[in-house]
Amino acid sequence: MSITAIENETYTNLLNFLQVEDYNPSQEAESLVQTNARYIKDLKINVTNALKNAQNLSQKEAYLIAYSVAVNEKFVPLKKAFSQGAEQAGATKEDLAEVVSLTSLMNVNNIFYRFRHFAGKEFYNTQPAGIKMSIMMNPVIGKETFELISLVISAVNGCELCVNAHESKLVGEGTAEIKILEAVKLGAIIKSLITVLAD
Repeated sequence: MSITAIENETYTNLLNFLQVEDYNPSQEAESLVQTNARYIKDLKINVTNALKNAQNLSQKEAYLIAYSVAVNEKFVPLKKAFSQGAEQAGATKEDLAEVVSLTSLMNVNNIFYRFRHFAGKEFYNTQPAGIKMSIMMNPVIGKETFELISLVISAVNGCELCVNAHESKLVGEGTAEIKILEAVKLGAIIKSLITVLAD
């Protein structure tokens, strides 16, 4: 078997595992497939392990976290694939809708609180945020999953204050640090996947 055939097989297996349909390869994906199989193999192993072999996240949690990153990055093929995977793992339409709402809210908070942190001025830090956040009360997906997704999206978006706040809340409410780490690693891997697949 030629190297090219192995690369194409690995790439095809990755897309099949993800259940991605109607996807035209990005220029970035094509360049990796055509020139070097090693990273495609690494990516497939990383994605498979993060989604299917997680030790501390349920399948439903893993797919909801993956879905939130796909929503955050606006990548339609994976939004569809991960929403289907989440539903197969037991997520409801209400769960998925809340993940969309939460991801949107985190974008508001991440930008607002990141600005406060970067500016470092007392005036900005002492003004009320005035951001409506009613979905944080009694979340449909459960408080722990809600906080895990909040943390992951905050990490992806680079908001230090938000990361610290959500990590502290999770630990304070009894979530194991290894579970938190696994959730953030999953988010990072999905972001790396989108970097390759998206145009």
